Amino acid sequence: MKKAAVPILVAVILLTVAVLTEAQQPTKVPRIGFLIASSRAVNAAREEAFLQGLRDLGYLEGKNIVIEWRSAEGKLDRLPALAAELVRLKVDVIVTAGPADTRAAKEATSTIPIVMTFDNDPVANGFVASLARPGGNITGLSTLAPELSGKRLELLKEIIPKLSRVAIVGDSKNPGNALELKEVRSAAEAFKMTLHSLDVVDPKEIEPAFRAASKEGAGAVLVLGSPVLNAQRKQVGEFAVKYRLPAIYYTAEFVETGGLMSYGVSRNDLVRRAATYVDKILKGAKPADLPVEQPKKFDFIINLKAAKQIGLTIPPNVLARADRVIR
Repeated sequence: MKKAAVPILVAVILLTVAVLTEAQQPTKVPRIGFLIASSRAVNAAREEAFLQGLRDLGYLEGKNIVIEWRSAEGKLDRLPALAAELVRLKVDVIVTAGPADTRAAKEATSTIPIVMTFDNDPVANGFVASLARPGGNITGLSTLAPELSGKRLELLKEIIPKLSRVAIVGDSKNPGNALELKEVRSAAEAFKMTLHSLDVVDPKEIEPAFRAASKEGAGAVLVLGSPVLNAQRKQVGEFAVKYRLPAIYYTAEFVETGGLMSYGVSRNDLVRRAATYVDKILKGAKPADLPVEQPKKFDFIINLKAAKQIGLTIPPNVLARADRVIR
């Protein structure tokens, strides 16, 4: 009996040691890479929205999740190196703050999951096979920006009924702008407007673009999505005032720093919702099987201070439709 009990006792001891050893092993803390084309200061509100989304799901930065923040500071040529750095760090997921960031991440890895916080048209940009079934290592959220550009032109026409010429200020290097331009041109034909496109790929080109718009007789400016312009949005608003040009933007952040008005998807809402994708992926879901979400929240913001600075009166019917008015 004693001899028979020895093997059992040894087995129990070994099992106990194994369980205790496993319990002492530190739990692996997920590591997230967050890639930003603009500066972190410019992106602060979106970063906080993402962190809030994580907190809502039980993740606390520095405790049970690590975030590797990487910013190109508005210099798009730095994105490939930053994306490669995140790959070398073997992060579990890469979160991208815009189309240019997503493209850099896509070129850096085909295996690490990538979550887009937004993209104008992820199918046309080659990031996913379809919205319903992305098919690769990329998923996330779409802004439907091309469709919204026509609405922005319509709003300009409402506040300036005699508007006949509009300057389009954007960055030709920004993925998706070609699609937005197509939508704007279609709307311009319906309103019998003339468009004048001005390319801004460097901060030094912002004032010359607004000066040219004024010289060409533009009655208003429509700003397209651009990391360069977003990083300098306060400056953009100041030049719009300097040249007395009513301008409409694609995100509320421009209006919050002095711009006239914006209509578009709530970017902070998208970034917050991106946290749910991170959570699902960390729990084993594959990006290929997670449908790309379309926007649910849209914001129309008007800044009456900016309107006063350029001597513009916003019609009451337009003002009444605004989600938020800055006075």
